[in-house]
Amino acid sequence: MPRTRQRPLTGSVSDGTEDSDSSAEREQTNSSESDGNMPKRQRLTRASTRLSQSSQDTPDLKRAADHDESPPLTPTGNAPSSESELDISSPNASHDESQSKDQANRDSDKDLSHRPKRRRCHETYNFNMKCPTPGCNSLGHLTGKHERHFAISGCPLYHNLSADECKVKAVSREKQEEEMKTQDEGNSRHATRHQTPTPKQSRYKEQVAEMRKGRNSGLQKEQKEKHMEHRQTYDNTREPLLENITSDYDLELFRKAQARASEDLEKLRIQGQITEGSNMIKTIVFGRYELDTWYHSPYPEEYARLGRLYVCEFCLKYMKSQTILRRHMAKCVWKHPPGDEVYRKGSISVFEVDGKKNKIYCQNLCLLAKLFLDHKTLYYDVEPFLFYVMTEADNTGCHLVGYFSKEKNSFLNYNVSCILTMPQYMRQGFGKMLIDFSYLLSKVEEKVGSPERPLSDLGLISYRSYWKEVLLRYMHNFQGKEISIKEISQETAVNPVDIVSTLQSLQMLKYWKGKHLVLKRQDLIDEWKAKEIKRGNSNKTIDPSSLKWTPPKGT
Repeated sequence: MPRTRQRPLTGSVSDGTEDSDSSAEREQTNSSESDGNMPKRQRLTRASTRLSQSSQDTPDLKRAADHDESPPLTPTGNAPSSESELDISSPNASHDESQSKDQANRDSDKDLSHRPKRRRCHETYNFNMKCPTPGCNSLGHLTGKHERHFAISGCPLYHNLSADECKVKAVSREKQEEEMKTQDEGNSRHATRHQTPTPKQSRYKEQVAEMRKGRNSGLQKEQKEKHMEHRQTYDNTREPLLENITSDYDLELFRKAQARASEDLEKLRIQGQITEGSNMIKTIVFGRYELDTWYHSPYPEEYARLGRLYVCEFCLKYMKSQTILRRHMAKCVWKHPPGDEVYRKGSISVFEVDGKKNKIYCQNLCLLAKLFLDHKTLYYDVEPFLFYVMTEADNTGCHLVGYFSKEKNSFLNYNVSCILTMPQYMRQGFGKMLIDFSYLLSKVEEKVGSPERPLSDLGLISYRSYWKEVLLRYMHNFQGKEISIKEISQETAVNPVDIVSTLQSLQMLKYWKGKHLVLKRQDLIDEWKAKEIKRGNSNKTIDPSSLKWTPPKGT
């Protein structure tokens, strides 16, 4: 049988020896000859177990005491729970016995090959992960039911509790839940929904009202000082002190909700649907679309760990639930991006948003863009940039199509720092419109522009397609005999380096007798012209006459 590879050992490691009881229950020795004197390692099956137990009277059967051949431990420090996970070798067994056992192993493997492997059901922890709360050793859990935690949601220290206090609260909550179940079972199954409260329910309601009387009385001076000191000491690394800001009854309800949410997250983590240290935002609800994300974005952890984010498509505020989003949309007065509308043709508009004047909106836009861009590193320092946001309007408002950002003062004349088309608008010509608009601004500024490197994969494809189209259109309209790359650059605002690279990819640039010559390939021009005719009068083009913009002088 093939040599199996052992998993790394964690926890306590055995020295390669076991007592007779564990060896009788788990493994017996086999032997086989391989090339040289190296023993062949075999998987213990049920047939080989019965065979080895019948031949236990052989005196010279010994288990190899090699350290590397001890059974691997599980991440919890326990030995594997199924026999199929144990690996044994027995270099001292006789040749005849090994042949018979090998035959039995092969037969049993054929019989059992169709059976599914047994799965381990116990929890597994990655001991390399640590809770992000400063000073926390990752021990205990807010629910009081787990030994370790790896996220703030389950950290007792973050919630200003100890592991023992969480366990005591868990026992108390379980008792209350059992009492409530007993009461529910005692009630009639056919009771009407609006029945008269029982005397016990009325007394409980009076008790709750009594406990809530002093919840709006405010904090005393000593309590305020304690709360301020706690906030100054721990800042955002700890939960604010919640005692005395509301009634004990409401605070206990809030603690129960926290524990229940933490328990649900822990179940998802154990099932493998959530992994620590990775991006947990899998989808976002954006307008009438639900979008799958592509990359990690540094949203706050309390939002990132939810798995699904709800984003207002107008102000880009992010929320935790559909209910919060629905309430926000009922009150949100935004129907288009902030800033000045510098372009409008039909339903397509472009807004110029200053990162200094509208900082929160631009930061939210960058966080949203990072979900679909790999190379983006700018999230919060948005003041030196201008954002040009393209929208498509209907009777409900201006919906975000895409955007690009550019530095207010770029020493290298970059006309684009970051560019994105939203996934629901991809492959519809909007990406090429954004690129064309960025070069239109460069023409108005009388500059030659180029996108900032590195470009993403999709960005590089879009730019190469745009440069190719610009050059072929220029070649088609050119009537002279000599073509200058400098003249092409001045007329199209495309950087000469980008022009040369595009000509080389189209095999339109040749070196002959010490000079570079630009070849006019009529076949490529005819192919482009046929596509233009087939496309017809598409509205996915930028009209320079619809631009109402002057270059900013000093920002």
